[in-house]
Amino acid sequence: MTRQDGSPVFLDTAGHHHPQNGTLFGFWLYLLSDLMIFACLFATYGVLGRSYAAGPSGADLFDLWLVALNTAILLLSSITYGFAMIAMQRRDKRAMLRWLALTGVLGLSFLAVEIYEFAHLIHLGAGPQRSAFLSSFFALVGTHGLHVLFGVIWLVVLCVQVQRHGLTRANTRRVACLSMFWHFLDVVWIGVFTFVYLMGVLP
Repeated sequence: MTRQDGSPVFLDTAGHHHPQNGTLFGFWLYLLSDLMIFACLFATYGVLGRSYAAGPSGADLFDLWLVALNTAILLLSSITYGFAMIAMQRRDKRAMLRWLALTGVLGLSFLAVEIYEFAHLIHLGAGPQRSAFLSSFFALVGTHGLHVLFGVIWLVVLCVQVQRHGLTRANTRRVACLSMFWHFLDVVWIGVFTFVYLMGVLP
């Protein structure tokens, strides 16, 4: 099926029309808007990150070994998602679902470590209300964590769709969009790890 200008149009499983690459382009626009949100959060942390209000600093609170472990978990999840994309290109649905499931487990593991870190900080009396530094820290890292949670939920829904309907054009497009989203979260986390944690332990 083609449009009047000759460009191809595809039907998804619900019968809706989608111009070729239209969804991917729209999703890139969404990622750019999300990037602006994180840029504002990074800027806020850059301004408030040394405002300790006579409270603890990052050097007093951050456990770099724990954060490094969490970073490794998230980066590994990008590798497993890459294997899922390779399996999808080979039209191997079972292998793709296994790699996606492993990616979801790694995403949940990342969230578990982050929740543990937040709970530990709050237990120490270093909650978001303690200082401007901690408010900006919880806002930035927490927003990233919410994005990972959303990505895991999306991943579960996508696996169900692929299991039911197979590797349709609509589903492969959704897998590609989630791939961009997942790798985007990895890039943001590298910024968090460097700008917040590594620089935070410096005197």
